[in-house]
Amino acid sequence: MSINSTQDFIDHVQQELDANRLILPTLPEVALVIRAAVAKDDATTQQLANLIITDVALSARLMQVANSPAYRGTEPVNSIQMAITRLGNRSISWLVTSLMMQQLFKPSTKYLEHNFRALWESSVNVSGLSRALTTLFAPHLNAEQAMLAGLIFQIGKLPILTLVENLPEFKDYPPRLNKLLEKTHPAIGKMIMDTWAFPSDLKAVTFEYVNFRRDSGAKADYVDIVQVAFLQTIIGTDHPANDIDRSSVPAFRKLGLSSDVDILKIAGVAEEIAMTSALFS
Repeated sequence: MSINSTQDFIDHVQQELDANRLILPTLPEVALVIRAAVAKDDATTQQLANLIITDVALSARLMQVANSPAYRGTEPVNSIQMAITRLGNRSISWLVTSLMMQQLFKPSTKYLEHNFRALWESSVNVSGLSRALTTLFAPHLNAEQAMLAGLIFQIGKLPILTLVENLPEFKDYPPRLNKLLEKTHPAIGKMIMDTWAFPSDLKAVTFEYVNFRRDSGAKADYVDIVQVAFLQTIIGTDHPANDIDRSSVPAFRKLGLSSDVDILKIAGVAEEIAMTSALFS
């Protein structure tokens, strides 16, 4: 087939979906069940614990998280019930989703391995910085939700990479592939978010973060957080977004930051990033 434009590729994705030849990323069942239970607002600690312990690996990860520097209290956590009590139901819901996200970045072929790994590492970097920015400059937002926003912001690239494995005109030409990824992943990300039961302000991250003139109001939201985090992580690279005039990006102002600030040098940011990154190591 011939793909001559961004819209051609997006149409191709839709055709593959309609023919069931392409499956969009979906959250693991345990994450969906826990999110649904928390959403009812009446789930007890024991009920949530019973759901979590059905996944041994997840249980172990949550215990590690509850005892990590990011959440550690005065007493060590030695049960899932204690972990839930320390973290809280809402945080548990977002943390479970974040911890399960890594499963979506596991490649099915050798070709995808490098690209998936690079995308995951980039997402973790943005995730850590998003959590730090929220903790320090946007306390009206949820830090765990911001962390998840950083993990999903480029999720639209996953099905693109899967598809181009069978399109040599992109697979064999990395510069062409990179252009395709940058131009189409927001639209594909929106397709994915339309199938996920996420809050609208979190869904918007996947397709709105590339709109650097976006101004949703006086207070920063998760799109603003991810925009600033993303722009920080690409400093020193050849990413085309480095060419934008950062002083025209409202997200910096809404966080009370100068557009030319080196965020990594702000007190507390590096420590927050390190603690978040450790959750996914």
